[in-house]
Amino acid sequence: MSVVRSRLATRAIAAPAALVAVGLVLSACGSRAGDEGSTAASGAASCVDTSGDTIKVGSLNSLSGTMAISEVTVRDSIALAVEEINADGGVLGKQIEIVSEDGASEPTVFAEKAEKLIGSDCVAAVFGGWTSSSRKAMLPVFEDRNALLYYPVQYEGLESSSNIFYTGATTNQQIVPALDYLKEQGVKSLYLVGSDYVFPQTANRIIKAY
Repeated sequence: MSVVRSRLATRAIAAPAALVAVGLVLSACGSRAGDEGSTAASGAASCVDTSGDTIKVGSLNSLSGTMAISEVTVRDSIALAVEEINADGGVLGKQIEIVSEDGASEPTVFAEKAEKLIGSDCVAAVFGGWTSSSRKAMLPVFEDRNALLYYPVQYEGLESSSNIFYTGATTNQQIVPALDYLKEQGVKSLYLVGSDYVFPQTANRIIKAY
């Protein structure tokens, strides 16, 4: 059990580190707002500036409210990853600066803070969200601004956006293989139990259709 916990802890630390590096490599292709190619699909100009010695990234997690118990750990992992990357010379010779915001476990707050991070703080990418409702609230913000969100957890699927890097498994990678296994074991019926929420509702429909 200790080995499993150690591996899980290592993944929790290593994954954000890899994502920060990938996000910055992708985002560092730009320079200043107003340069050619900096206009988003919606027509809004990006204010991201990668010409200096530092690059800003957003950390948007629930630091208060019901989801803080899960998301504070993610915030801490991002901070640790950035600290390690900076200590190793940064990304492309640039140091990473975190701009942290509290989504307060409310989807509308996540959307507001995402808009602030992209439009006012001028971050190159945002790492955050946890619940599907927070992600869905932020999705139009990132698409309108043509910005990039790294989403750190599994989700129910049935959604794809070039502005979101979905890092977790979907139902076809989790639930469907389990259903196949149960079928192989001769299981004929099962109960579906879940909260009245996005993931369980969607999973319920997928299971019934499958």
